[in-house]
Amino acid sequence: MSDHDRPYDKPQHVPSHAAPSEQEPFEPPRRGTSSSWMRDSSPADDQQLGQPWGRPQAPSPQPSHSTGPAQPTGVTPVQGQPDQSASAGAAASTRPGGLAPGLLSTPVETDAAAGMQLTKIFGEGETRVTALDSIDVRFTRGTFTAIMGPSGSGKSTLMHCLAGLDRITSGRVFLAGREVSNLPDAQLTTLRRDNVGFIFQSFNLLPMLTAEENILLPLDLAGRKPDKELWNQLITGLGIGDRLKHHPSELSGGQQQRVACARAMITKPHVVFADEPTGALDSKSGANLLGYLRHCVDDLGQTIIMVTHDAKAASYADRALMLLDGRIVDDIDSPTAESVNEAMARLED
Repeated sequence: MSDHDRPYDKPQHVPSHAAPSEQEPFEPPRRGTSSSWMRDSSPADDQQLGQPWGRPQAPSPQPSHSTGPAQPTGVTPVQGQPDQSASAGAAASTRPGGLAPGLLSTPVETDAAAGMQLTKIFGEGETRVTALDSIDVRFTRGTFTAIMGPSGSGKSTLMHCLAGLDRITSGRVFLAGREVSNLPDAQLTTLRRDNVGFIFQSFNLLPMLTAEENILLPLDLAGRKPDKELWNQLITGLGIGDRLKHHPSELSGGQQQRVACARAMITKPHVVFADEPTGALDSKSGANLLGYLRHCVDDLGQTIIMVTHDAKAASYADRALMLLDGRIVDDIDSPTAESVNEAMARLED
């Protein structure tokens, strides 16, 4: 069904996804500045940019007034319950690698996602493997985080647990402001469908559906109508307007991943999880996709959590978490390809 004969919701003001038609690879933008895809905006428009899709802005996290080291604001480990005032004024216990990031003063429910004492164990006895070992981590809304580490470090397991794709062994998981650790499967499925977007390395497009039908599938499953303005902005920004009637087998890898990106964004998600999104792409297609994700964070306030092996891909993020043996061992602010490669080399020593 084309966008001309599909019933749409009444258009609402949505910050533009549109990007120039000529998309060239470029270096990651400096943090705190608008990406090269940012449209001209009025002051009224600017008020929409702090939180995805025009939702009310949550309070900006502020570091606690502890005497410990300066605390990161994008992704911050948490210790204990969010309302335990006894520990609010003290620095958190040192993590592996000598990190003592402290606490955020905002409640964990204001985060896009969070894990508290998050543990995941596979198998029993001699086959027992601790994939995640009591991880405490918070992801502030409107940030772009890369999760990295050697194979088997637990990075994909962490993403799956945070996204509600896999059940944890113990601990607590918060997603879109709600604890999901013990939600029944039906409620968890609904929460995921309505609040989470996914981008996978293998695209995960249904081969019998056209590009347009794949993009609209999450809305069809939810019984919702697409927002015509948002639809047009996504299709224009990702440059796939002339491929909507094509099936996945008729699209290049870069085109398929752009369709998958549109599918992730069409629901106006609270958070997007991207699992090796550039792993199957050439360098130009990968740079274009990463640039678009950076645009969504800078200009639309979207939250993105990305698992990657690629140091250059991580350099598009605001923060890079380094995992080893199921633990967070490093937390890099404003990562560059060089700083990430150095951190990875230290893990291998």
